[in-house]
Amino acid sequence: MRPAPTPEPPPETEIEPPGVPGLSGLLTLAVGVVVLAALYVGREVFLPVVLAILLAFVLAPFVELLRRWRLSRVPAVIIAVLVALGIIVSLATVIGFQVAGLATDLPRYQSTIETKIGHLREGSLGKLPALLKDFGRRFDQAVAEPPPEQQAPTPSNATTPPPPEEPKPLPVEVHEPDPTPAQVAKNVLLPLLEPLATTGIVFVVLVFILMQREDLRDRMIRLFGASDLHRATAAMDDAARRLSRYFLTQLALNASFGVVAAVGLWLIGVPSPILWGVFAALMRFVPYIGSFLAAVPPILLAASVDPGWSMALMTLALYAIGEPLMGHVVEPIVYGQSTGLSPFSVVISAIFWTWIWGPVGLLIATPLTLCLVVLGRHVERLEFLDVLLGDRPALTPAENLYQRMLAGDPDEALESAELLLKERSLTSYYDEVALRGLQLAANDATRGVLTHRQLDQVRDVIRALVQDLGGHDDVEPEAHETKDDPVAAPASEKPANKEPAVPAPMPEESRVPEAWRADGVILCIAGRGPLDEAASEMLAQLLSKHGLGTRVVPHEAVSRRQIFNLDMTGVQMVCISYLEISGTPAHLRYLLRRLKQKAQAPTLVGLWPAEDAVLKSETMRATLGANYYVSSLRDAVVQCLKVATGEEKLSEPVNSASADKATSAKRLPLPA
Repeated sequence: MRPAPTPEPPPETEIEPPGVPGLSGLLTLAVGVVVLAALYVGREVFLPVVLAILLAFVLAPFVELLRRWRLSRVPAVIIAVLVALGIIVSLATVIGFQVAGLATDLPRYQSTIETKIGHLREGSLGKLPALLKDFGRRFDQAVAEPPPEQQAPTPSNATTPPPPEEPKPLPVEVHEPDPTPAQVAKNVLLPLLEPLATTGIVFVVLVFILMQREDLRDRMIRLFGASDLHRATAAMDDAARRLSRYFLTQLALNASFGVVAAVGLWLIGVPSPILWGVFAALMRFVPYIGSFLAAVPPILLAASVDPGWSMALMTLALYAIGEPLMGHVVEPIVYGQSTGLSPFSVVISAIFWTWIWGPVGLLIATPLTLCLVVLGRHVERLEFLDVLLGDRPALTPAENLYQRMLAGDPDEALESAELLLKERSLTSYYDEVALRGLQLAANDATRGVLTHRQLDQVRDVIRALVQDLGGHDDVEPEAHETKDDPVAAPASEKPANKEPAVPAPMPEESRVPEAWRADGVILCIAGRGPLDEAASEMLAQLLSKHGLGTRVVPHEAVSRRQIFNLDMTGVQMVCISYLEISGTPAHLRYLLRRLKQKAQAPTLVGLWPAEDAVLKSETMRATLGANYYVSSLRDAVVQCLKVATGEEKLSEPVNSASADKATSAKRLPLPA
């Protein structure tokens, strides 16, 4: 029987076709469609609830202030709600009077506008349409008219009879009867019923939210974070506090802008300045274009009031100067570096919520999107909201470096590294970013998903990156105060401060003996993995920056066939780097045995994945026979400096308590 033909391997550049969506993907799509339909169809129900939640964030600090004044929860909530309702009713009353005043003066404004338009028509600007029309007519004639020799002669005696006159239409007038008092009341009251009903629902829901805020928080914790009550409680409390502070600050800044606009318009002489001030404050909730849209009505009104153009120009200057100052000077100082939302998500959210809920959705788009980002940052099930809408990078620095490696782009990798080195040392960057990026590549290479070309690109990029970073000193940069943002992680989730490159007290470079400064004193050997040599180059670079002489050799140089040709003259210490070591590391044990036979020098094994079994098993480490085991480049540098300066002797006994720690250097006595 003829054997079946072996299928040819796919080309290195071929990408497997995407699989068919599973049941979970279809369910997710169905849930998303149902949620969108519910938001659109049930906007009369959801919109008041969302407005009440946002208003609750604004009033929560005021309620807490009243409770500090020895008021119980019920009076504090009632007072806060009544104050908010009073402010809203007062603004609505003032706006009503302002609009009524504008309505009475509309004929005068209309005549002024008509006069200005007439002056423009009489001037050179008014002649421009006629000139353009005449030019277009001449151009059409030149194109459509045939040459003179092709024109047919027209008979001189041809006459065309005039067309018959059409009958004139009879005028018809339609008179509507005067509206009755019931019809007048209907026309006035019906448009007000829906806003009044929505306002009533908002304040009723607001009262219940403020009264049962802790109970609602506990239910949210039960729903999303029952497995980790401590972390979920800290996250919910911190998120609510940050959102309340952010919304209250935003409301205060927008109100301040409205007051400045109203005072400026009053000084300029524009009618109804309070109306336009309130309008400017509300429109500033609309991202990017809200303030410019708020400037259009007062500019047009100023142009209709003043016979000249000075009032309109001053109004334009007021908004053109005030908005950039508020948006680019005041807000960055108050908010900090970031508001937690990406610019693209702000625009998309404004379009989405306007489509779902109309003009009110446009006003609350940014606050509502910020709430969703906070949920995504603190609730694991909703993390996709933070990824889609938040301003944090979608990829971690290590993932971004790995992606640049796969793309073969060393320039962008270097640019990202230089930005990160402004807030951390070179050792910290190598430990936290470069090694983790290499581990991602090594894992993919082990699974067989990396092609040879991609693996070569990874090697080339990391080699170029290490060479380019050779000019950076391994020192901890000065600490800079970071700006807070409303969607930052709570204090319980913030990482601890980064450890310095070499912990104090550090052996001074002058204390390193001259014998340890010569090239090749510390032999950095790469493991047998395809990317272990890059880790050895990083370690060698860091050691050389602290005054130690190094030399990097590939894994082939210490194989059974080649180790006899390896020159180990003057080697005082051997460092072996492994990005991964799976199963029983027999090859490492035999490698250490060969090195001991070649030169009696202390050996250090760097197992950069801290969860490796070798770092957790004292018995396995003793079987291997190395003197030191580390899981970070920082620990490797510290250990080599201690050995070089004589701070640590090989004859000292092993500290079994510290040997069980995976992140600290491990030392064993030399075998007899």
